[in-house]
Amino acid sequence: MSSFSTSAIMLRRIDFGDYDLIITFFTRDRGKVSVIAKSAKKSIKRFSGILERFSALRIVCTTGRGKGLPVLQEASMLKPFENIRTDIKKTAYASYWTELIDEWMEKNAKNVQAYHLLEYVLSELDSGSASLEALSILFQMRFMALSGLSPNLTCCSICRTQTEEIKCEKLIFDLRNGRVACESCAPGSGHIYLSKGTVKQLQWIGAGDLKRAVRIRFAMQAQKESLSFLETFVPYHIGRELKSLKFLRQIRR
Repeated sequence: MSSFSTSAIMLRRIDFGDYDLIITFFTRDRGKVSVIAKSAKKSIKRFSGILERFSALRIVCTTGRGKGLPVLQEASMLKPFENIRTDIKKTAYASYWTELIDEWMEKNAKNVQAYHLLEYVLSELDSGSASLEALSILFQMRFMALSGLSPNLTCCSICRTQTEEIKCEKLIFDLRNGRVACESCAPGSGHIYLSKGTVKQLQWIGAGDLKRAVRIRFAMQAQKESLSFLETFVPYHIGRELKSLKFLRQIRR
């Protein structure tokens, strides 16, 4: 048998039998992993109630020679993020972000940048020091960039004019190809419209320093446009509608 230890964020858990849990973590050193926590539902001493969604933990697991799941042997709390679980709106946002990670990231594929991004937005969400909507825009823009699916917002895909030089104030976004076009090149051919101001803010929040980017203030219209755009674009390229996104939209009404 061999063992590994890593920092990890808990994405989800399901009951397995009467006493065990199957837990999916997003770890810093191993990417997404699923483990079995034996007797977790009846053992008070071993895990003492810390196996909660969104928590950042230090975990120790053992693996055998077979194809079975690694066994969770120890878990210690790093950051509980308990303020998220006591606020339904924060829970809705955190559920959406963690479901994106769970759906898109391959098992055992290390991605340190994605881990730190998730840890950062959860920390900001827990502290309440940043706008929930701005955090979600930041997370989705950075997540898609790290996944290799970042939308092309720099220039018109047809005439190649840079977005800041396009005269029309509205840009059409081609959802299937993940890029923008100006109205003069693609009149009426698209169902997602973005103002040039919104595009500029999306570009900035997707590329700047995390701590500075999260402080950006969106005008109400730009915020609405950004969320509508990203919450259409991201599930489209993931390939399905996410349950957590439906819940988030209901909470936000």
